[in-house]
Amino acid sequence: MEKLLISTCLLGVETRYDGGHNLLPKLHLLKERYILISACPEVDGGLPTPRDPAERIGESVLTITNEDVTEQFNLGANIALDLCKKHKIKKALLKKNSPSCGHSQIYDGSFTGNLINRDGVTAELLKANGIKVYNEDEIDKLL
Repeated sequence: MEKLLISTCLLGVETRYDGGHNLLPKLHLLKERYILISACPEVDGGLPTPRDPAERIGESVLTITNEDVTEQFNLGANIALDLCKKHKIKKALLKKNSPSCGHSQIYDGSFTGNLINRDGVTAELLKANGIKVYNEDEIDKLL
């Protein structure tokens, strides 16, 4: 069975910045088709749950209180990539709009809910290493 990297919050684990989760309604269908390997780049990179919201600004990731958490985001992204390499994972299902996991769109750094066309830190690194990245709106492409 093929392995799939999946954002931990999509499994229903409370790792979101606000202490919540984003449990997928179609999780049971993914479990029928894939061995799920979970990762939360933000927590894996050393950030607590809950934590201040953060957004990507240029090459940095800053919290709403202007704390630079770029190092933790980069560490978490590298841990996710290492998991993909270790388990020979070719696909990842990551949380949309996230500064770490978002692919194609993330928040613009103004903390106003505006989206821009850009990848989060982890999505960008995985794509650069040949991993196909999807978000929860694209789950049907994986089924």
